[in-house]
Amino acid sequence: MPDPWGVRRAENLLTSLEGILSARVVTTPLGEVSEVHILAQAGLQPKQLVRNIESALLAQLGLKVDHRKISIAQTAEVRPIEALERESVRDKVLQRTVLFENLAVAPGRRPHRISITVTLSYRGQTESAEEESSDTPRSRVEAAAKAAVTVLDRLLAESSIALEGAKIVEGFDREFAFVAVQGLGGREMTLMTGTSEIKESGERAAVFAVLDATNRWTEARRPT
Repeated sequence: MPDPWGVRRAENLLTSLEGILSARVVTTPLGEVSEVHILAQAGLQPKQLVRNIESALLAQLGLKVDHRKISIAQTAEVRPIEALERESVRDKVLQRTVLFENLAVAPGRRPHRISITVTLSYRGQTESAEEESSDTPRSRVEAAAKAAVTVLDRLLAESSIALEGAKIVEGFDREFAFVAVQGLGGREMTLMTGTSEIKESGERAAVFAVLDATNRWTEARRPT
């Protein structure tokens, strides 16, 4: 969906801050921020959280938000959705070869750039890889896919894979991340493709598209 006022970007930025479980940004019809609702872990100082939120929005997005518009709710019971998803994935460890562990998006080392870190695990081994790209939807998808492929290449010591390309495609009134990956095992080279509907973010969909492309290929190489 279009995001003319950058609400999703602001919410993604806020949820990347330490201690924040979820964030909701409300804007006026003119795009001005009217409310910021935060769910944070218990035990953190609300005043410090508010200062962190103000600083992050101003430094990364150029948004100056009055602290009176920021509301903080804290709980010790609610865990991040990604933590619950990881537990669900682990319950299916016998059916999945490579497991998604985490995706982190942070500001890059230069303006208008972002850093994407993908973490995957395979047979009890966990690896991460970081890619930096320009802050555009296509570049973010490509960087996330490249990071995922880099991690897979490290985890699959007896094989090798490389990213052929990644892009956003449209179909059935939806957007999808589409990737192509080259797999080399022994003397055999295989071109694999995968897709994943973009729901939470293009970067996350790109990682799952890589896993979709390589799942059967890596399963065939699982030691018995």
